Amino acid sequence: MIEISNLHDTRQRAIAQAQQLRRWARSRPWAALALLLGAGMLCGAAARSAIGMAQVEALQAADAERQAELDKVRRDAQRDVNALAARLAELQAQANRLNALGTRLTRAGQLQDGEFDFEKPVGQGGGGIARDMPPAELRARLVALENEYRAAGTQLSVLETLLFNRALDRNTVPSREPIAGSFVTSGFGGRADPFGGGSQFHKGIDFQASIGDPVLAVADGVVSYAGDRSGYGNTVEIDHGNGYVTRYAHNSRLVRQVGDLVRAGQEIARAGSSGRSTGAHVHFELWQDGVVVNPRKFLGHNNALARHGPDRG
Repeated sequence: MIEISNLHDTRQRAIAQAQQLRRWARSRPWAALALLLGAGMLCGAAARSAIGMAQVEALQAADAERQAELDKVRRDAQRDVNALAARLAELQAQANRLNALGTRLTRAGQLQDGEFDFEKPVGQGGGGIARDMPPAELRARLVALENEYRAAGTQLSVLETLLFNRALDRNTVPSREPIAGSFVTSGFGGRADPFGGGSQFHKGIDFQASIGDPVLAVADGVVSYAGDRSGYGNTVEIDHGNGYVTRYAHNSRLVRQVGDLVRAGQEIARAGSSGRSTGAHVHFELWQDGVVVNPRKFLGHNNALARHGPDRG
């Protein structure tokens, strides 16, 4: 009963307030109209504000989505750039290797300085309008260039091996003078015996020398004999491993021992006049497959032999 009484009182108060509001509106119509318009404007402003906030939130969401897409595109592009940079580094390393290999081949081939300069830019040209290159085409061209580098490197390596083997063959063939800046004083073959007259077969070539002058190996090889040999005095013999053996006699001192590996042009003894000799000189012999031969056919282009004149015997 109490709740029904309270509800009845509340309804009566509401009715009284409504009647009071109507009486006020009839007594002040302009004020009531202004109040109604103000309330409508407030409601409209509230509605527009709500709509505007919703639009702002939608724009912010779209902007965030576009920013995320841009970030993804940027990351993908940077990943592609990093991959291309890595490929470029590989190509640069291959180019450096080819340049170094080309430089070695230039020296091995005895090309003149500047005849083939690997540091000089290569001239290029052509007509037409340049266009943007698609990434796929760039990657394809890089792959093709890498394959060309690899093929060129293989070919140059084979060429280097051939030149190296040729250099080894050349260095093991006796083709140098056993003493620098000298000349031949006695040739190969028949000659007058310098001791007591008569004829004698000279097994080698004599080069003028002073006591103590360096005696040089005429080719690469291994010392097979170093010591005193009857008639030859202090002697060094070198086995060049291809059927050739060279002998250097009448030395004052030996600087190599049996088993030593020597290179063409290295010192092996000091010139002298030991053994059966009339004065300081270098006696040089060349043996091929166990048979003594005339060194002229190997040393014939040397200046010393050219100064000696025609072959004798």
